[in-house]
Amino acid sequence: MTLAYVALGSNLGEPSQQVLDAFAALAELPGTRVLQRSPLYRTPPWGVLDQPPFINAVAELETTLSPEALLQHLLAIEQRAGRVRAERNGPRTLDLDLLHVEGMRRADPSLTLPHPRLAERAFVLLPLNDVAPDLHLSGQGRVAELLARVDPAGCERLLAP
Repeated sequence: MTLAYVALGSNLGEPSQQVLDAFAALAELPGTRVLQRSPLYRTPPWGVLDQPPFINAVAELETTLSPEALLQHLLAIEQRAGRVRAERNGPRTLDLDLLHVEGMRRADPSLTLPHPRLAERAFVLLPLNDVAPDLHLSGQGRVAELLARVDPAGCERLLAP
């Protein structure tokens, strides 16, 4: 079993429900158990600013899936939720990002671990800090330290699922 961390986000349809449904879908993955779910956060958009705010969260998983297989399952969950990849950083029904897999560091065209922009994003670091503040991300540092370096302005903690 390996620990893996997944970021969840949505800003179309019913974003809070999309994220809660995605937590449930993660729990149904083969060889996978959800260990922790962060509270939900309402966060300002990133990149493309003219869009609704996002609901973001993080899940800590224990899984027997390889990173590639886990990524394929995440993409399938997004697709079932109606995800259309149109505009980078644009609005979406569901976004699932594989942030970190224990003991893995890679930089392939299809998968980079840890997630390459994780350390820049309060909307990821806030919920990740709720589930794993002491997690050390290879080449980046501890989650709590990374969070102290970003501006969380506009991010609002909502509720624990």
